[in-house]
Amino acid sequence: MTTITFDTLELTAALKQSGIEQQQAEAIVKAIVKAQSELVTRDYLDLKLAPVAADLMLLKWMLGLILAANLSLVLKAFF
Repeated sequence: MTTITFDTLELTAALKQSGIEQQQAEAIVKAIVKAQSELVTRDYLDLKLAPVAADLMLLKWMLGLILAANLSLVLKAFF
C-alpha cells in the first residue's frame, strides 16, 4: 500500500496560526495521519477483489446452466 507523507509539524503550525489551540491542532493532525494510514490503493483493491469477481462469474454460469436445464424439463413436460 502506498503511504502519503506530509509534514505534520507544518500542518500543526498552520492550524495554530489559524486560531486553533495546540492540543486541538495535534489531535486533528493525528486523526488525519491515522485516516491516511488505513487507505488502500486501487491496485491493492483490484488484487484482493479479483477472486471475488471470478467466483461471481462462475456462479453466473452455474445459474444459467441450472435455469436452462429446468426450462428444458418444463418444455419437455408440456410439449
